[in-house]
Amino acid sequence: MYSISKKINILKQAPIAKNFFSNVEMTRLAVTQFTCCDCGHENSIEIIPYESGFPIFQIYNEDIVLSKGELLQNKIVTETSNSMLHFGALTVSNLPTLYFGTDCQSCHSKYFCVFSYGEKQPGLTVLQISGIWKYE
Repeated sequence: MYSISKKINILKQAPIAKNFFSNVEMTRLAVTQFTCCDCGHENSIEIIPYESGFPIFQIYNEDIVLSKGELLQNKIVTETSNSMLHFGALTVSNLPTLYFGTDCQSCHSKYFCVFSYGEKQPGLTVLQISGIWKYE
């Protein structure tokens, strides 16, 4: 799991086994798999609430890695509703949104994962993975 600081090009979205977790499903961590677009290897990722990931703002800040337009066009995030702007201009499901880079364990292709985590409503905490995208 690493941060991305240089300009990237999104190539395609990888298939993911499970993208939504709630309450008991993620007491300590959420685990899912994605399939590499190049070699077909099934890779496992673990997301630990409040520990995994980097703020999505780092990706679109000053268009250093990706622009807001690229993130919106690829349906990675959506514009945040006015009442939730304290989470940033772009989010997944109007919740705090994070990302991390990862590699295929077999062929070492590069991917990045975007997810949100937080309390959607009283008593319902969710972790939603927007997706995992291959990049160069």
